[in-house]
Amino acid sequence: MTLFRSILLISTVLLTLFSVTSCNSYKGEAKYPSGYDRTTTGDDIYGKNESVFGKGGLSVFGGKKDQNDGSNGIGVNSYLWRASLDTVSFMPLASADPFGGVIITDWYTAPEKPDERFKVNVFILDKQLKSDGIKVKVFRQNQKGGKWVDSTVADNTGAKMEEAILTRAREIRVAEMNGDE
Repeated sequence: MTLFRSILLISTVLLTLFSVTSCNSYKGEAKYPSGYDRTTTGDDIYGKNESVFGKGGLSVFGGKKDQNDGSNGIGVNSYLWRASLDTVSFMPLASADPFGGVIITDWYTAPEKPDERFKVNVFILDKQLKSDGIKVKVFRQNQKGGKWVDSTVADNTGAKMEEAILTRAREIRVAEMNGDE
């Protein structure tokens, strides 16, 4: 029985070493999410200033910062981030990830409509302050028979929230440029 265990152990170690060393030489095709603007000039598969985290990479401790681009080390546009938090501040937060640019609220029930509740997911998609740099998904439920049931949301609700966030982001940027904040 010990001979069998020894052979099994040696086989496992060799298989692991083979797997790890073979990964190093793999040169697969780079895949990007749909809608990704790939304008690179570098020799590697991600381009000169790109990484798997998008253009410019992951900015943890500040890194390089373009003037007035709003990316101050959080990985997404700081104006959009702050404006998003301001816009959904009346709702309880379930999760906020400044590196991934995701804000998820918990269910919110307005006092005037106790049998209706909303939840919002905000996705910051770009490091630049652009109109297509933000996406908002709104979810709605109504209470029927003591249970919460999914309901439809008006098609323009997410777009209205996106516009409110963009307006607030522009206000923050102008105030910062004028030295008001």
